[in-house]
Amino acid sequence: MTFDGFETLAIHAGQEADTETGAVVVPIYQTSTYAQDGVGGLRGGYEYSRTANPTRGALEECLAALESGIRGLAFASGMAAEDTLLRTVAKPGDHVIIPSDAYGGTFRLFSKVLERWGVEWEAVPQSDTEAVRRAVRPETVAIWAETPTNPLLTISDIEALAGVAHDSGALLVVDNTFASPYLQRPLALGADVVVHSTTKYLGGHSDVVGGALVVSDPELGDRLAFHQNTMGAVAGPFDAWLTLRGAKTLGVRMDRHCANAERVVESLRAHPAVSEVYYPGLPDHPGHKTAERQMRAFGGMVSFRVRGGEEAALKVCERARVFTLGESLGGVESLIEHPGRMTHASAAGSPLEVPADLVRLSVGIESADDLVADLAGALES
Repeated sequence: MTFDGFETLAIHAGQEADTETGAVVVPIYQTSTYAQDGVGGLRGGYEYSRTANPTRGALEECLAALESGIRGLAFASGMAAEDTLLRTVAKPGDHVIIPSDAYGGTFRLFSKVLERWGVEWEAVPQSDTEAVRRAVRPETVAIWAETPTNPLLTISDIEALAGVAHDSGALLVVDNTFASPYLQRPLALGADVVVHSTTKYLGGHSDVVGGALVVSDPELGDRLAFHQNTMGAVAGPFDAWLTLRGAKTLGVRMDRHCANAERVVESLRAHPAVSEVYYPGLPDHPGHKTAERQMRAFGGMVSFRVRGGEEAALKVCERARVFTLGESLGGVESLIEHPGRMTHASAAGSPLEVPADLVRLSVGIESADDLVADLAGALES
């Protein structure tokens, strides 16, 4: 069957009714190995669940469809996906350009692991396409983009970055975790690889950890699949099943996340204790026009700075009640965190260090009135 609508793909891609029982939900194939019909006589191509598993395969097919790619690969975490990708496309002596405000875990992977392996990296403000172009070297194998970035919600022009990457023979990798495939499809804008922490919006319920890669080139897909199997950091069948369940409602959840975020942003902008709000939906956001062009809506992530510095920001995090103090994002429940002390602590003292007075919100799908009231109370001095 061929589908066009996003919500239809989310519910049906890779998820046809079970041929034996008619079950409308993909079964959890909780098995490590498979009986063979003679040596090398595989049933459906399955021999060992590190290599392939029907539940994981259904998720991978669904993710590929949602991102308009030809192949999806599911991993045990977003960082496992990133590590597998980088060890597939980079070798000692190669160079990668990352955002100047990249996710702390991505920065840690480059600065503490890949750098020791001999891969060079450079942090560049990727909202400035020409700055990225100037940073490209003969050894550059990839431009690694996040848009919106974590946690400053900077927007990069995916199509323009794809042009820079391809002019130099490099790949454009886009971490699409903050936007989700419902709001943004980087492959359609020229990216070569999409990265997800499926823990976040795709899973959507804070009950599963996972990651994914989606590509549009079959040869690159084959190389990644080889490394996925060889390295082995694959999504287990139950985790794959939970992520599939979450993906079914991604569209309707994202609509509510976005609507609630807009209400939260409006209230924060009017509050005297807030000095600055970062949200690409604001007309005065530097990347607003680009986001408007390449995104369906502006997402559920909001960051803001608090007058009074770090201590005031920490108190806001501690006072919130509907917003749960915790790391991660993208679940149905709203979360609040202090990036400098929590998700981005690894960037302290580096060029990627985040402001000490910054608070990051993952706006959930609760009543918007309750969220606005909770933040108002947390901001009272």
